[in-house]
Amino acid sequence: MLKKISKERVIYLAGFLDGDGSIYVQAKKNQTYRFGYQIEPAIVFFQSAKSKDKFLKIVSILPYGKMRERKDGIIEYRVSKIADLKEFTSLIEPYLILKKKQIILLRKIISLKNQVKNQQDFQKILDLVDMFRVLNYSKKRLKRVITP
Repeated sequence: MLKKISKERVIYLAGFLDGDGSIYVQAKKNQTYRFGYQIEPAIVFFQSAKSKDKFLKIVSILPYGKMRERKDGIIEYRVSKIADLKEFTSLIEPYLILKKKQIILLRKIISLKNQVKNQQDFQKILDLVDMFRVLNYSKKRLKRVITP
C-alpha cells in the first residue's frame, strides 16, 4: 500500500494536492438512502490532458483511485473509497498547508458517517458537508436540511 513509499513522495503528493487538487464531500440527493442523501467524500488531483504522461508518473505512486479524461481537456484522478481515503489522508495531513482544514473536515465526516443512529446525527454530517462550500470557495452555498 501507500505506506511503503518514501516520505519525500508523500510530501510531494501533499504539495501537489495543495496546488492542483481538491478535497471535498458531497451530499447528493438519493431517495434510496436512509435519510435521502448519499455522502460522497473525495480527493481529486487535476491536470491538463496535455501533460498526461507527466501526470501518469505522479499518480502512479498511488495504489488506488481512478483516472478519467474530461471533455474540457482536464484529467482528474479521484480517490473516493473510504478505506483508501483514511489511509491516504493519514499520510498526507501533516504536510498539507493550504488544504489542512479540508482534510481535517473530511476525516471528521468519514469518522462520523459510521456512527449515525438517527436523523439528528445525519443532520450534523450534512452541516459539516456544507462547510466545504466556505472552505472551497463554492458559489453554490446551499444549506441542506433533512425533512421528516
